[in-house]
Amino acid sequence: MRKLSLLLKGVMILAVFLMQPAQAEQKKTLGNWDIHYIAFNSTFLTPDVARAANLSRNKTNAIINISVLDSQSQQAQQVVISGIARNLLGQQRELIFREIKDGDAIYYIAVMPFRNEEQFRFSLDIRQGNQRQQLNFDQKLYTE
Repeated sequence: MRKLSLLLKGVMILAVFLMQPAQAEQKKTLGNWDIHYIAFNSTFLTPDVARAANLSRNKTNAIINISVLDSQSQQAQQVVISGIARNLLGQQRELIFREIKDGDAIYYIAVMPFRNEEQFRFSLDIRQGNQRQQLNFDQKLYTE
């Protein structure tokens, strides 16, 4: 599982470098949380990482990866995430997140289909007990 964590972190870093320069760090501070987010083509994952995380590599599948940290301590937070992705035509896809724990790190991963150069507006509801935040971001996705 440690190998999976290192590879997922490596993929996240690679994906960030492949994004537009204005999106170099995809992090928002909402309430008491630092929320790191990224959406990328699933083919960025190596076959070993995809297999270890039980994810399918497909040029028309996107991976949405969310990490929630306490703003003060930077400790990973266990939360519940739900949300949607809406394209420019208003077509909506429900996002189903699953939790991946690796030591102290917690990742929330969703998979969704897309078409080349499709632009999405992501709207995520993040909850922990009585605390609730809304994360919104836009992302254009590309096939390989």
